[in-house]
Amino acid sequence: MSQYVEWDALGQILLFGLLVGAGLPTLFALGVRALASPGARDDAGRTATWRVASAVACFAVVIAAVVGAIVYIGAGGH
Repeated sequence: MSQYVEWDALGQILLFGLLVGAGLPTLFALGVRALASPGARDDAGRTATWRVASAVACFAVVIAAVVGAIVYIGAGGH
């Protein structure tokens, strides 16, 4: 049976699927959590700078991945 299955390619597809399928939603959730967690705001209603920066970084990675995938598909990706 191994002559019909390319195990290296199958492993790469599985790894990519896990990264994109679980990694990007996790990053998005971490960004939302950084902004909306119960202790995110101080008494004046301001969000800590490091929380905003980490949320922006998470959202930027997710947006870059989505835009990169659209460009790849639009360019006739293999």
